[in-house]
Amino acid sequence: MSDEQRPPSAGRPGMPRGYGIAQGAEGVMAWDHAVDQLTASRNYWITSTRPDGRPHAMPVWGVWIDGALIFSTDRTSRKARNIAARPAIVVHLESGDDMVVLEGVAEVLTDAALLARYVEAYGAKYHVRPDPADAGNVTLALRPSVAFAWLERDFPNTATRWVFG
Repeated sequence: MSDEQRPPSAGRPGMPRGYGIAQGAEGVMAWDHAVDQLTASRNYWITSTRPDGRPHAMPVWGVWIDGALIFSTDRTSRKARNIAARPAIVVHLESGDDMVVLEGVAEVLTDAALLARYVEAYGAKYHVRPDPADAGNVTLALRPSVAFAWLERDFPNTATRWVFG
């Protein structure tokens, strides 16, 4: 069974009482909603950590495949150097109204079959085919350890936190 078939456990994010977050699991968002957003998004904001501890946020193009956000970047870019040294990252989609955020550890993608699927999906989505064999670039995969989502119009009731196995 793939990660897409085994949804993560859903609950509420831990926030101060004043935020008015609904209690209990009633009304939490379905993981499928987040997957739809992750699949459809054009830009993904990657936040990594600089050597001095300051955050660094940059948008990338990527694709959601088998429970992972896959993206590539030039090996000499600030984000690539940050991730190589400190692979814990945060990914945020473009919308703050239909919000999805992922947290986890990015890994260099080396699986040939998954790289081939990435190239095909990326080409179909952006009409450009990345070249994983290009030594100047690195292809990374983030399988989230935790994710958050909510709909701004109904924030207290839809605020959801997912934890992955």
